[in-house]
Amino acid sequence: MTKVTGIGGFFFRARDPRALAAWYETHLGVNDIAAAVWRQEAGTTVFAPFAHDTDYFGRPDQVWMINFRVDDLDAMMAKLKEAGIAVETRAEWDSEIGRFCRVHDPEGNPVELWEPADTAV
Repeated sequence: MTKVTGIGGFFFRARDPRALAAWYETHLGVNDIAAAVWRQEAGTTVFAPFAHDTDYFGRPDQVWMINFRVDDLDAMMAKLKEAGIAVETRAEWDSEIGRFCRVHDPEGNPVELWEPADTAV
């Protein structure tokens, strides 16, 4: 039986696509604007629809939130804070599956960063 083998792309609207792509590349290392392709490392991916009335994503009209795996959450948070980006953490976000933090991109989209428990120090 054929099946999906992974996520091939993540597409979303932006008021300023070039500036937003540059922000993701500069601060999170996502994408190579020149190549328009980002080669990610193999690893765990969670695909989880949430209840339509969840407050987990933030504002009620937010219908998606991307979650990126990181190998060193503390170093990533330090880098983001140094760049003047607000980083939110909550003790209840951390669990047996790993540690989490959240930032918002320049267009207000929530971005969750996850250090899976198998890589957490």
